[in-house]
Amino acid sequence: MNKVPMTIVGADQLRKELDYLKFEKRPKIAEAIGEARELGDLKENAEYHAAREEQGLCEARVRDIEGKLSNAQIIDVTKMQNTGRIIFGTTVTILNIDTDVETTYRIVGDDEANIKENLLSVSSPIARGLIGKNVDDEVTINTPGGMTEYEIIAVEYI
Repeated sequence: MNKVPMTIVGADQLRKELDYLKFEKRPKIAEAIGEARELGDLKENAEYHAAREEQGLCEARVRDIEGKLSNAQIIDVTKMQNTGRIIFGTTVTILNIDTDVETTYRIVGDDEANIKENLLSVSSPIARGLIGKNVDDEVTINTPGGMTEYEIIAVEYI
């Protein structure tokens, strides 16, 4: 399987979620299944079926996270020399030339992406258009809103 880029923060978040699922949620689900079994007939026991369904979802998420972590290529840009070039994990400040709006994004893995926190997925159109560019470059990126011109103001390896 191909390696998937991930920041240290993203890997830590997945590990925390995995620990929660394994050591807190699993035991609670097992307890709920046990209590539901005590109620009698399992064929018509809604609590039992709901707990079993929740168990299936929990186990699927555990397998998903374990798979992602096993295929993760964790990249720490803080240990790299800042060359001014945009790579995975860098924090980029860009200026929309048309609207004069300045925005700062951090380019992260797909699982870490959250546009509300300015965490931009490496596979997004903007990130793909920025990767490999340098400070002071002007780029035209095909965004969902159409072609947009940006000037790269700053690239930080933080």
